[in-house]
Amino acid sequence: WKDNRDFYYVDTGYFGNEKTVSNPNGWKYWHRIVKNNLQHSNIIDRPDDRLKKFNIKFNNWKKNGTKILIAKPDEKPMKFYGLDLDKWVTDTVNTIKQYTDRPVEIRDRAKHRLKRVNSTLQQALDDDVYTLVTFNSIAATEAVLHGIPAFTLAPCNAADPVSCQDLSQIEQPYYPDRDKVYKWACHLTYGQFHYSEMKNGDWWRIINES
Repeated sequence: WKDNRDFYYVDTGYFGNEKTVSNPNGWKYWHRIVKNNLQHSNIIDRPDDRLKKFNIKFNNWKKNGTKILIAKPDEKPMKFYGLDLDKWVTDTVNTIKQYTDRPVEIRDRAKHRLKRVNSTLQQALDDDVYTLVTFNSIAATEAVLHGIPAFTLAPCNAADPVSCQDLSQIEQPYYPDRDKVYKWACHLTYGQFHYSEMKNGDWWRIINES
């Protein structure tokens, strides 16, 4: 960024790394690759051929929950942006409490992937959650697909187009129409790649030609 040079950022994919029949151990087969950024944060029109590779369920919006769930990030993204994790959590809770009396629950991110695979965010979202507040893109993505509105607080988040970034609106979450959510999901699948596509070079063609 500082030198205005092209770069490609690689990190965990948005879909396909959870436990499924075809991936019973929840291995990380899919990785996102982003040119000159950390997230695919703008919706670009894409076909749905890549989305159809995943058995993604688009749940209807759930509006009867009572509590606010904060998905606490780990240290890595906080350090990148020069933020203190504990201070971020404290400030976020205090800001939320300025605008709502709803109970606030903090979900720690398990350090070991095996625990995360077996105790999923989707399970936590079923526990009377009204909305999710998070720093991380994957947590927000999972919430939106699960039918729980999200508030995204990172400087750049893949779920920004289908979420709200203003905690003063915590009692008026953003519920984008499902057509927009589907279009957004199609776009994200064009920014993540199976390891086989990373080996054979398909990722380069898709990122640079589409």
